[in-house]
Amino acid sequence: MAKIVLTVDDSASIRQMVSFTLKSAGYEVVEAVDGLDGLDKAKTKAFNLVLTDQNMPRMDGLSLIKSLRAMPNYRSVPILMLTTESSDTMKSQGRAAGATGWLVKPFDPQKLIEVVKKVIG
Repeated sequence: MAKIVLTVDDSASIRQMVSFTLKSAGYEVVEAVDGLDGLDKAKTKAFNLVLTDQNMPRMDGLSLIKSLRAMPNYRSVPILMLTTESSDTMKSQGRAAGATGWLVKPFDPQKLIEVVKKVIG
């Protein structure tokens, strides 16, 4: 059974690159255009992993992570930040919100697959 990944990013090109990369590695991917869209999708479907950007309209990545972590079925689901933000302060806020890991854009497709395999197999 394919693992299902929710990718949340307001950039269509990033969503396409992430989707293409993960689908080519055998994962099923659902795309969301911002944090609120991602949260809505997470309420209707169970995901094995959530990949989220930080800077998005309507709801940012940290708010999305906090909202997901408040839901019983997302307490232990890995959540990775995929963002241009790389400051230690932002990473600390991400960890405090419940992020499992951090990838900086632009991302290396092979590295993305390695990290995804490490956290969900």
